Amino acid sequence: MRHSILPRRALLAGATLLPFAARAALPDRPVRLVLGFPPGSGPDVVGRLLAEALREAWPAGVVVDNKPGAAGAIAAQEVARAAPDGTTLLFGEVGQLAMAPSTYARLPYDPARDFAAVAEVAAIDFAFVVPASLPVTDLDSYVTWGKARPQVFMGTFGAGTPGHFGAAMLAAEAGLRAEAVHFRATGEAMTAILGGDVQGMFGTIALVAPHVQAGRLKALAVTGPARAPLLPQVPTMAELGRPSLGFHAWFGLVAPAATPAPVLAALEEGVLRVLSAPPLRARLAETGFRPAGNGRVDFARMMQAETQRWAEVVRATGFRAIE
Repeated sequence: MRHSILPRRALLAGATLLPFAARAALPDRPVRLVLGFPPGSGPDVVGRLLAEALREAWPAGVVVDNKPGAAGAIAAQEVARAAPDGTTLLFGEVGQLAMAPSTYARLPYDPARDFAAVAEVAAIDFAFVVPASLPVTDLDSYVTWGKARPQVFMGTFGAGTPGHFGAAMLAAEAGLRAEAVHFRATGEAMTAILGGDVQGMFGTIALVAPHVQAGRLKALAVTGPARAPLLPQVPTMAELGRPSLGFHAWFGLVAPAATPAPVLAALEEGVLRVLSAPPLRARLAETGFRPAGNGRVDFARMMQAETQRWAEVVRATGFRAIE
């Protein structure tokens, strides 16, 4: 667990920019952003960038609280049971808020019932990468190569994650006999793909781009709606005629379900304001993330749509729910 308290110093000027009603509805104690993943992880990087920017929007301060474990379920359960006063928020991601209902047989929280949306913060796309030693040059040649083998091993960052389902969707669409190899730690997965122990993996752009640029991995496609700035030479799945393989991970803030609407509105206003400012947008882009900035209404709709979409993917892949 790691805590970082962002002080009140130099906050009054930012606070005065808020409408009076919003200032009045903001908590008078530090807001705690609970993160279900360890320091240095993708959600942690985005969460801390957001918290730093929010110093000027939430005058009482911000506390980042890492509560890793159970693929983020421990953190989500804690926030679901927290007092609905705006002082405890979940900095959640697609796995916790949209995939978990379909991938866990027993989930200690219900995203649709237990949370109220505040704002979507950022998204990140994936790249399908293979070891540099693999004798392929593009996705088509990879599929040809894979079909000629009795089995292809694809690494993932855990069962029930976007990368896992991306690998399952690619195997199903391309007709590959693939077996997923789930790793608990990011470092283990990267060691496996770099060493050729697995022959394919969907990794986030931020994670794999340095290895692609250094020639240690080959990136065959990216899953986003457009080419990634960090990998501009790599085509999208849609460009390659595989639009159904487009997906991404997203991150956003949710509060306990009974949080009053004026408090949600005040929190939303602060988040959207810092997300519209160039400094945070630039920092997110530098680290491979796409700034979002959808408010609570649009974010709630997106979470509902994403929950339905991933439920269909889980059913189609035949994945068995985690106990």
